[in-house]
Amino acid sequence: MSADHKEHPTPKKYVQIAIVLGVLTALEVTLYYIEDLVGSFTDPLLIFLAVGKYIIVVGWFMHLRFENKMVNRFFAGGMILALVLFTIVMLERGMANFFFN
Repeated sequence: MSADHKEHPTPKKYVQIAIVLGVLTALEVTLYYIEDLVGSFTDPLLIFLAVGKYIIVVGWFMHLRFENKMVNRFFAGGMILALVLFTIVMLERGMANFFFN
């Protein structure tokens, strides 16, 4: 066993992670229903929560914490590309609402 090898999580740790993911999902659903109260901060908060959940799921449940750096960069690149695409779509939607309403 090499010195840089990390121990895999215990079943207890997976339950803790599942609870955190459940709480984050509950926050997302709550934000959706109270969108009028939160206002323009809803979309950035939902994006932030989605990125956090992505990191947790990819890092823990897909065991990327234990993979080499190239695999981690591949998934990070995918997330960055998805965020760029989402930003473009949101900007386009905002511009259409601004000019056509």
